[in-house]
Amino acid sequence: MFPSSLYPLITAFFAFLIAQCLKVPFFYFQTGKWAPKLICASGGFPSSHSSTVTALTLTIGMQEGFDSTIFAVTAVFSCIVMYDACHVRYYSGKGIELVQELIKDIKDSGTITLDSPLYSQNLKTVLGHKKVEVLGGLIIGLILPFLLAPIFL
Repeated sequence: MFPSSLYPLITAFFAFLIAQCLKVPFFYFQTGKWAPKLICASGGFPSSHSSTVTALTLTIGMQEGFDSTIFAVTAVFSCIVMYDACHVRYYSGKGIELVQELIKDIKDSGTITLDSPLYSQNLKTVLGHKKVEVLGGLIIGLILPFLLAPIFL
């Protein structure tokens, strides 16, 4: 048995780990391409950000009570993280895609020479999540605390 004080931390950690590991098979089923490097990547299905904060919030609620101050704090924190993942970070990635496409079009036109190494940087475009990816992480975060509860509570 583990000390119950570690229940939120360990559950959140495993929610993160499971979501990150699931990115590889989900990507494979979607594209037919095997990409183990996705285990260390942000973005994609399911959202590890969402699974982590949801698991943390639910375990805090189960352990401290759903009427506790710490549950309220983690619930607000979780909402902010998930909103950020599917809005702010997602559209930042789309902005990067647009800028890269513009740079490519300018280079292809041949009218302007872009010599600065800044223009040849390969920036990561997948920063955030689609809503379904956040939902996938949320579901993992809702299930895992109940699976681990018998070990801790």
